[in-house]
Amino acid sequence: MSNKKFTTTSGIEIKEVYNTASAPLEGPGEFPYTRGIQKDMYRGRLWTMRQYAGFSTAEESNKRYHYLLKQGTMGLSVAFDLPTQIGYDSDHEMSEGEVGKVGVAIDSLKDMEILFDGIELQKITTSMTINATASILLAMYIALAKKQGADIKQISGTIQNDILKEYAARGTYIYPPKPSMRIITDIFEYCSREVPKWNTISISGYHIREAGSTAVQELAFTLANGKAYLNAALEKGLDINIFAKRLSFFFNCHNNFFEEIAKFRAARRMWAKITKQLGATDEKAQMLRFHTQTGGSTLTAQQPLNNVIRVTNQAMAAVLGGTQSLHTNGYDEALSLPTEAAAKIALRTQQVIAFESGVTDTVDPLAGSYFVEELTNEIEAAAQLYIDKIDAMGGSVNAIENGYIQNEIADAAYQYQVEVEQASRVIVGVNKFTQDKEAIDDVFTIDESIRTIQTEKLQKLRTERDNVAVEQALNNLMQAARGTDNLMPFILAAVEEYASLGEIANVLRNVFGEY
Repeated sequence: MSNKKFTTTSGIEIKEVYNTASAPLEGPGEFPYTRGIQKDMYRGRLWTMRQYAGFSTAEESNKRYHYLLKQGTMGLSVAFDLPTQIGYDSDHEMSEGEVGKVGVAIDSLKDMEILFDGIELQKITTSMTINATASILLAMYIALAKKQGADIKQISGTIQNDILKEYAARGTYIYPPKPSMRIITDIFEYCSREVPKWNTISISGYHIREAGSTAVQELAFTLANGKAYLNAALEKGLDINIFAKRLSFFFNCHNNFFEEIAKFRAARRMWAKITKQLGATDEKAQMLRFHTQTGGSTLTAQQPLNNVIRVTNQAMAAVLGGTQSLHTNGYDEALSLPTEAAAKIALRTQQVIAFESGVTDTVDPLAGSYFVEELTNEIEAAAQLYIDKIDAMGGSVNAIENGYIQNEIADAAYQYQVEVEQASRVIVGVNKFTQDKEAIDDVFTIDESIRTIQTEKLQKLRTERDNVAVEQALNNLMQAARGTDNLMPFILAAVEEYASLGEIANVLRNVFGEY
C-alpha cells in the first residue's frame, strides 16, 4: 500500500473507490440545471463550433474567416490586437511593436467594414473578445449591421465586456473599476432595448485560470464577478429576469478530465441558486450558458504535436460538461498564432467528437457516476467558501481593490510551478519523456509593416471624413460621460461619423481617468 495522496489540481482528495452518491433527481433542463440547460442537449442541437481568429489587418483576418466558414465553423470569434484592447489607435506611440500581433487591428468603422466584407451579420453569430473598449467595438458592429440593412433586433453574438477579471488576472483595463462598471451597465441597458439578442457580457474564468488559478478558484472568482454584475445592474433598476438572460460565461478547460466536467456541472447549479437568491424567477434568467476554450497555458512548445491529444481531451471534457459553444486551440499555439493547418485540425477535433464519438447521443452521460457526483458536490462546496469570503468583503470589486483575488491566484500559480519543477506533477515532454531536438517547421509570423499600413489608413480616413461632425460627436460623448446619460448612443453616433477607437477612448480617459 503506497501512502501517495491523490488529489485534483484544486487539492480535493480523490478516494480510491466511490460506492455511494447523492444521485441528482432533477432532469436536464430543470432547476438547478446540474445536468444541462436543455432537456435534450446535443440531441436537439450541437454546441456552436467557434474558431477564435484575428491577426494582422482586417483584410487578412477576413480571408481567415472565409476559410473557417468554408471548413464548417458555425460562428466567428474575433481576437483584437493589444492597442485595440486598450484604446490606442495603431499610429499611437504606445502601439509600436504590437499592431496586429495577438489579434486584428481595428482603428475605426472602416476596418470593421473590411473585417466582415462578404459576411452577413444577421446570418452568423460573432463573439468578440474585448473588454475595456467593448462599448466601442459593439457600436462599430451595430453600425456595420445597420449599413448592411440588417434588423439590429435580430443580430446576435457576444462581447466579453468583463472588466473585473482584467483587474484580477489579465491587465487590459483603461479606467478605474467604478466608471468601468458604469459603462458595462450602460451596455446592459442599451442592448436590452435595442439589440435584445446580443449577449452583453461573457463573464470570464478563462483568464483567471490562465493566470494560474485552480479549477475551484476559476469557478468561485468567475461566479463572484457574475454576482457583482448582477448587483450593479439591479442597482441601476434593471429587471433581473430580462438582463440575466443575456449574461453568458466563458470557462477554461484544462487536463484533469473529471475535475473539469464536475466544475461545469457545479457552475450551473451554483449560478441557478445565485440568480434565484437575487430575485430571478424566469428559468432562462437562472440558466448558466457558457463558452469553453481549451487551456492555452497547458500547451507545450516541446513536442507540440502532443498538444493535439491535450486539446482533444479538454474538448471532450467540455462536451461531457455540457458547453454551449467551444473553441479548440491550435497545437502550435505555444510557438505562434495558429497556422491554417493547425486551426483546421482544431476544428476537425470538435467535428470528430460531435459526429463520431457517440457522446452527444444522450444527455449528461456521466450523471450518476459515484465519482462525478461526489466531485461535483465537493467542488461546489470548495467554491462556495471562496464566494462567502468575497461576499464578506463586500463583493468582487472590493476584493479586487484589496488585492485578495490577485494574491490567491498568484499563490496557486506558484504552487503549480513548484510541482512541475519538482516533477511531482508530470507534464509529458517537459519534465518526463523528453527528447533533445525537436522541430516544427511551419510557424506563423506577423509582419512589422502592418503598423505602417494601418497608419496610412488612419491618415486617409482623417482627411476624408467630416471632421466637424466628428468633433461634435466626441464633444457630446464627453458631456454624457460627465453626467449620467447612457453612453452607448453617444459612442454609436461617434463611430458612425468615423471617429477612431483611440479618439473615443481618449474622451473617456479625460473624464474617468486611468487606473
